[in-house]
Amino acid sequence: MAEAKEFKPLKELGAVALSETSELKFYVDEYKGHRYGSIRTFVKGDAYSGPTKAGVTLNARVLDETLPVLEKLPAEPDAAEDRELVRIPKKLGAELVIRITLYKGTVGIDLREWVDEAEFKGWSKKGVRVPYKDLAAMVGYLRQMKALVAKP
Repeated sequence: MAEAKEFKPLKELGAVALSETSELKFYVDEYKGHRYGSIRTFVKGDAYSGPTKAGVTLNARVLDETLPVLEKLPAEPDAAEDRELVRIPKKLGAELVIRITLYKGTVGIDLREWVDEAEFKGWSKKGVRVPYKDLAAMVGYLRQMKALVAKP
């Protein structure tokens, strides 16, 4: 049997609306026989509707380290300031950084890759920002994701 060379969506878990024309979708997919949790921005427009490049993938280990950090956060943000919560190594030269961010007067939870390689060091375009008000929904989707990604 030929091995799939692209992401194969397995199950959509839910979505968080960002605006009238965009949303974050939480789903599980498979790539080269490995399951991942994905959070990706999808847009709806006249010229294009579908996924964008903005998103992150989370394997079982990254999900195991992400959930406890998010589960400890209060239901309401305790301070309106940028704050780094955790850095989780993803692969050599890249880590997932989870931060609370203040942007245009709103508080959100930013999950973004930080790259540290010879040719580039800094924030990558791989990331999403979840409105803080949707923290409980995100934690629920990530719990479902963890159960599905852990299954063989």
